[in-house]
Amino acid sequence: MGKSQGLVVPPDLVTQYQRDGYFILHDIIPPSELEMIRVECTELVRQQDQEMDRQGTDVLNLSRRNSRYFVFLAYKDRPQLGAFIFSERMAAICRATIGDSAMLFWEQFVVKGTDTKGAAFGWHQDSGYCDGPHKPYVNCWVPLDDVNEANGTVYLLSYGKAGTREKVQHQPVPGSNDRVGYFGSEQGEPANCKAGSIVVFSSLVFHRSGANTTPKMRRAYAVQFSPEPVLDPDGSLKGLAEPFLQNGMRVR
Repeated sequence: MGKSQGLVVPPDLVTQYQRDGYFILHDIIPPSELEMIRVECTELVRQQDQEMDRQGTDVLNLSRRNSRYFVFLAYKDRPQLGAFIFSERMAAICRATIGDSAMLFWEQFVVKGTDTKGAAFGWHQDSGYCDGPHKPYVNCWVPLDDVNEANGTVYLLSYGKAGTREKVQHQPVPGSNDRVGYFGSEQGEPANCKAGSIVVFSSLVFHRSGANTTPKMRRAYAVQFSPEPVLDPDGSLKGLAEPFLQNGMRVR
């Protein structure tokens, strides 16, 4: 598809990514595109509720009715989401962060209802969930609602405050699949931003999130790109490896 004109990440944000491991593109997604993602999210949550009804339960995999919802890899059946993921906007973000080779590694919706149990995630690196050696990848976290401390936005810890820019050994959290890798006193910087922004951070950046204490759902969409396939220790593929950029050029 080639390299077309479009978003260019400002040099100061590229410098911030290299120094701190993250930056925010404020109000970058047009309203019509943002609404499309919201509509898809609402429909996917409705489908999960329907499946819970069918099974006679309030729990479906990691989702809990009216509390939290996780929807993985919906783009495969939804071309509009694919167009958002494999866009020039995302290509520019990849070039500015992980370089001229990029592939889709993961994609998911995360919806938080009002919940004080199990809704907070402790300090972790995304790479802390990858047990095999791998190059750092990038997370593009898209809030579908305005986010702040009250409704469970992400907090980011710069490399300088974390004291490292390397993957560290994480400890499992008893009673869950969560892992924690930072135990210091730093509180991190809350990513307070409007819906339609993109919070861009490295898989080596420590981040956390709190519970949603508001009466409204907090919806977010996360898309992750890696510079090469990410493999588990046994050599099997972890996540996806959908080609996106080769030598800086879009291949889809």
